[in-house]
Amino acid sequence: MRATGIGSMPGEDVREGLQIVLGEVGEIAYVPELPARGTHAGMVGRSLAMLENLGVDLQPAGWRLTAGESRDQRRARSLLAHDLDLLEELLPRTTPTVKQQVAGPWSLAAMVERPRGDRALGDHGARRDLAESLAAGLAVQIADLRRRAPQAELVVQVDEPMLPAVLAGAVPTASGYGRHRPVDDHEADRLLSIISTAITTSDATPVAHCCARDVPVDLLAGAGFGGISFDLSLVEPGEAWASAFEAGVDLWPGAVPTAGHLPSATDLRRRVDRWFTALGFDDAAYGERSVVTPACGLANSTLDHARAALTLARQAASTV
Repeated sequence: MRATGIGSMPGEDVREGLQIVLGEVGEIAYVPELPARGTHAGMVGRSLAMLENLGVDLQPAGWRLTAGESRDQRRARSLLAHDLDLLEELLPRTTPTVKQQVAGPWSLAAMVERPRGDRALGDHGARRDLAESLAAGLAVQIADLRRRAPQAELVVQVDEPMLPAVLAGAVPTASGYGRHRPVDDHEADRLLSIISTAITTSDATPVAHCCARDVPVDLLAGAGFGGISFDLSLVEPGEAWASAFEAGVDLWPGAVPTAGHLPSATDLRRRVDRWFTALGFDDAAYGERSVVTPACGLANSTLDHARAALTLARQAASTV
């Protein structure tokens, strides 16, 4: 069993954050996101920096699609390039795996506005353009990562925190008085598959991350993701999880608390083991196909807690 982090880290010093990542969970190193540096460095801003041939700018209400590249988008791209330069500088040549995080097409569609207002989610063409632009950008991003870390296997974690709300028709309209129509599984699969295909075609592994109680396991597994990352405290073991695992989808339990008291590595590993046992699998089946992570929200903790959480994830993963 291995360990890594979800992506976000507290603080504004990316060098320090990256050094913690490499020191504690270097087997699956990742480029940390530091939302405290500003909107351009958060999950959405970082993801929009990867778009190809699609412009965005930053408005008081948030990110908005535009006709061309804006100063805000250039700022987001500059921060991403700086962080990747730092990764290349600090990354040991022996690092086996490098992970990059990106917001998925449905979460972006639910959080980014169209040029004339309201979310891209409400426009079939806008959300398709957003997904296709992201897919093209990910191909470029993966090629850049491969140049910087030629010895490592590459993983792209596709964050979809808004996907359950999109499927349920729970995303509010701009007025706040209505809700966007629910998206059916067929349409959801189409855009998710565009992203997973772009990643696999670039010889990287797509892993979906959804920190919700109602993770759409069947949808994510069917859309071509090689793994699903989830919050262990929110989900119950069930048939959908077992079927996905049997079909070859690895499972990444987010088991380490991001606030409050941290358990011992032994207790944490027992909790993970009990969850997989409830699915009907023993350590021989899941030991090489599971990755322990902290839960979501590490950016809201202190740097000391973040370091301790990553350390605990690594210790729990290696506990027998």
